Amino acid sequence: MTKSTQSEVTLENGIALGEENSDRNENKTEFTEVIIPEDDLPPDGGLEAWLQVLGSYSLYFNTWGITNTFGVYQTYYANEMLQNMSPSAISWIGSVQSFLLLAVGVISGPLYDAGYLRLLLCFGLVLVTLGMMMTSICKEYWQIILAQALCIGVGTGCLYIPSVAIIPQYFTKRKALAMGIVTSGSSFGGVIYPLMFQGLVPRVGFGWTTRIMGFTSFVTISISLLVLRRRTGAVEIRSLIDPQAFRERPYVVYCLGICLSYLAFFSPIFYLQTYALSHGLEGQTVALYLVSILNAASVLGRLTPSLVANKIGPIHTFLISITLAGVTAFCWINTNSGAGNIAFSAFFGFFTGGIVALPAVVLTSFTPDLSRLGTRLGMSSVLNGVASLIGTPISGAILGATGNYLGIQLFAGFLFMGTAAFMVVLRFVITGNKLMVKA
Repeated sequence: MTKSTQSEVTLENGIALGEENSDRNENKTEFTEVIIPEDDLPPDGGLEAWLQVLGSYSLYFNTWGITNTFGVYQTYYANEMLQNMSPSAISWIGSVQSFLLLAVGVISGPLYDAGYLRLLLCFGLVLVTLGMMMTSICKEYWQIILAQALCIGVGTGCLYIPSVAIIPQYFTKRKALAMGIVTSGSSFGGVIYPLMFQGLVPRVGFGWTTRIMGFTSFVTISISLLVLRRRTGAVEIRSLIDPQAFRERPYVVYCLGICLSYLAFFSPIFYLQTYALSHGLEGQTVALYLVSILNAASVLGRLTPSLVANKIGPIHTFLISITLAGVTAFCWINTNSGAGNIAFSAFFGFFTGGIVALPAVVLTSFTPDLSRLGTRLGMSSVLNGVASLIGTPISGAILGATGNYLGIQLFAGFLFMGTAAFMVVLRFVITGNKLMVKA
């Protein structure tokens, strides 16, 4: 490959790749880039491109799908295996898992950019399957931390960045639609895995239920290993971070806004079922299926914004989605009936679908060099991981200190509104004072 210091490639939104600025030379961060000629632009369709969607869908099924399943584990641990533990302590299991899913991206992102796609897929396949099998024989809290939080968390972290970074190499005009299909895999996983758990535990017990889920993960991740292929060449990066990104105002505003959304995102999911069991669904089995209802609604919540984004732009679409998620979180405060809990699960799942479906599309829309997209996604993922790590334990501490869920509901609602405010700032940073513009 040829070392280059400047390039000129026109991307989907009219963003051009300009000269590498002098700051990059001063930092001595060297890149080897592959410049894609105009006749080799993303195909935006075809068998190979849609196979990448299938493979990435399978990865989302086993990354966010598994993470979104922890709500049923939270309920099971609180009522059965870990009755002596506080809700905050139990939530650390899911928080560490979601943190690692995102934070490992600071390593997996540059590795992906450097061409180690298959290594990441193999490593993730082994760790997720091993973590599931080890969780099935756990009896103590520390054992669950090692198996379910650490092992599965690192495994999903290896799989997450490839699942979002590979799609822009194959799609331009249909990119938002393709990403919507891909991210709906997490909703489908968040439906199937909880249903498997609730249906199998009474029949075969916790151990074999978790093993069956582990076998399911092994098979579906193997599909990704078979079909996923990078379309562009590797980029040699000597740093795990791209320092220039933090000197770009759009990227900084983007990171801060998305970080707030992840601080709030998991709290309603983790505490939804325990709240319902004491507010309108006491002793009713349907309360144990609210996480599945939420994730089922999230399928449409990830596809619909992706279609809308093609018309009005990803930033506008994400702004609408996150604002409605905040309104729904505030509505949770007055939810005290069975029907209300079911309705909240459905609406919250639908409106928060954009939190998973759109951030990568938003970042792609203003990233000047897609060869560094994996690295920049990884950098952002670390911040999001820290937010998801502390978000649900904070909610658990609020619950323990107050004895009610009002604090959790306000915590989530205000953070979602904070994210919306950052998206408004991001929109005007990118477009200036123009009002009628696609962004």
